[in-house]
Amino acid sequence: MTQAQLTPTTPASPTRQARRDPVDVEVVIPAFNEARRLRESLAATSRYLATRSWSSRIVVVDNGSADTTSRVARRAVTGVPVQVIGCAIAGKGAAVRRGMMTSTARYVGFVDADLATPIDALGEALAALEAGATAVIGSRYAGGAAILRRQPVARRVGGAAFRALARRMVPGVADTQCGFKFFERTAVQRALAGCAVTGFAFDVELLRGVRAQGGTVVELPVAWSDDARSTLRPLRDGLPAFRAALTLLGARP
Repeated sequence: MTQAQLTPTTPASPTRQARRDPVDVEVVIPAFNEARRLRESLAATSRYLATRSWSSRIVVVDNGSADTTSRVARRAVTGVPVQVIGCAIAGKGAAVRRGMMTSTARYVGFVDADLATPIDALGEALAALEAGATAVIGSRYAGGAAILRRQPVARRVGGAAFRALARRMVPGVADTQCGFKFFERTAVQRALAGCAVTGFAFDVELLRGVRAQGGTVVELPVAWSDDARSTLRPLRDGLPAFRAALTLLGARP
């Protein structure tokens, strides 16, 4: 993939919550009980970022883990800086929001802890952002995408139903839920300021918010693989996501 050539820029002023120094790119990894998978993903992400010309940082957001997630992240031997922060509010959406709202990077985004989407997709994502996109999101269902290892049947059925609902709120986007999304930082922080969803439906609210503010959303076809060790549970996480999406459907963007 072609590496994006980032044009030097003077970072905008940090938000009130921000504590980290500016870099070109921050990769946020929301993590809830991810000690088993995190070391390998951090190593792969670091190896990739270390070969790029961008200044970068990995930010692990520990979302109330009961295992050694934070310890694994802090002890990871990497070629780029890794910072661990906490999020006291439960939910992937809350963790991602915490990581991105505290960023001062030019571009910021998030990936799943299992790297279901290979991190080398970041090169194309940043090239699209440099070309003027506000948001670049991985897509398993856009033309040219590939699903290398499929989810169990129950999750596929639930996912199809959720996509049908999401398309009513974010028309033209085939896959709102892929865990690979990168943004122009100031634009995404404006959109996040109006977001309330803390669970797995937060992607829909965020993308709708980006568009409502005049931003553009570009889908990037990716090669995606399911990980059987995923901490997502269809009943525990899926039903609240449907309820949140239905609430969003009835609310003004």
